[in-house]
Amino acid sequence: MIPLVDLQAAHAEVAEEVDAGFKRVLATTGFIGGAEVTAFEREFAEFSGAAHCVGVANGTDAVELALRAAGVRAGDEVVVPANTFVGTAEPVARIGARVVLADIDPHTYLVDVDKMLAAVGPRTRAVVPVHLYGQLADAARLRAELAGSGVAVVEDAAQCQGALRHGRGAGAEGIAATSFYPGKNLGAYGDAGAVLTPDEDQATRVRTLGSHGGLTKYVHEVVGVNSRLDALQAVVLRAKLARLAAWNRARRAAAARYDELLSGLDVIRPATLDGNEHVWHLYVVRVPGGPGRRDAVLARLHEAGVGAAIHYPYPLHRTPAFADPRHPAGSFPVAERVAGEILSLPLYPQITADQQETTVRALAAAL
Repeated sequence: MIPLVDLQAAHAEVAEEVDAGFKRVLATTGFIGGAEVTAFEREFAEFSGAAHCVGVANGTDAVELALRAAGVRAGDEVVVPANTFVGTAEPVARIGARVVLADIDPHTYLVDVDKMLAAVGPRTRAVVPVHLYGQLADAARLRAELAGSGVAVVEDAAQCQGALRHGRGAGAEGIAATSFYPGKNLGAYGDAGAVLTPDEDQATRVRTLGSHGGLTKYVHEVVGVNSRLDALQAVVLRAKLARLAAWNRARRAAAARYDELLSGLDVIRPATLDGNEHVWHLYVVRVPGGPGRRDAVLARLHEAGVGAAIHYPYPLHRTPAFADPRHPAGSFPVAERVAGEILSLPLYPQITADQQETTVRALAAAL
């Protein structure tokens, strides 16, 4: 079996360091906050080029807290891409705001910036460009176009730890939410997340909201939530963060190998937006011919022991949770077409050339 992602291989590289860190936390019983969390927040901010990092419980909470810190309230509208994980849209709904969708670029599968801007209306309070599959959307252009409008740009950076656009990372120039779900480039041993921002006041708002609405015990300034990064997860993240740059280089090398191996096969290889340094959270190809052919190829890969997957099989408006009569089938044609063709191949830092060659042979046979 060639897994989509090999978490055991990653753990083997950090096991001793994590074990020592767990012992430190257990000895002090400082499970919530404390020195490990503070150190990780500082180290991840430095790695990301952001002024401030606030650890939270998971990536979905990170998006919600970032939106709330940016001023989104019930009754507002927030524009998100049609092609994204539901965790981008759920926080909007939890706040009580309305999700508005924008179609995507047919080459990179990132949000089409022109269409996102066109979806902005009088009730729009924020737009959420999603840095999908390991590369950054053009959040800088969105900030420039929306400057002075009162519409915030909140980046969903759950899949791009270490990715750069024109040399800058998510959270360096605007507020960004990220996830440390175990399968991410920087993954915890459970759920965890963070908000990055250059703005100290925004960082304080996020920290306040995520700590029951107050920074002093039993003093609750606003209605908040309980969303904090725990110390054991911080231990894991610190150990992995020290290796993340090297792991991302290994991902780039593996992606380049796939590019070469897939040449000549009847698939569309992924594209990188000009100015981006990709970190290849996922290597996503397209199988022309629609969902029937793609699904048959996926089944054959599984039969051959290759752990391929689909990210994501349904655009948001085609899920029951976010179905909207204003968005019937065909409303976002690029996202709908892409969703029926995309296929994620195994990719992780420790993948071998033999595993990739086996994967591509299986893919060729399935095609």
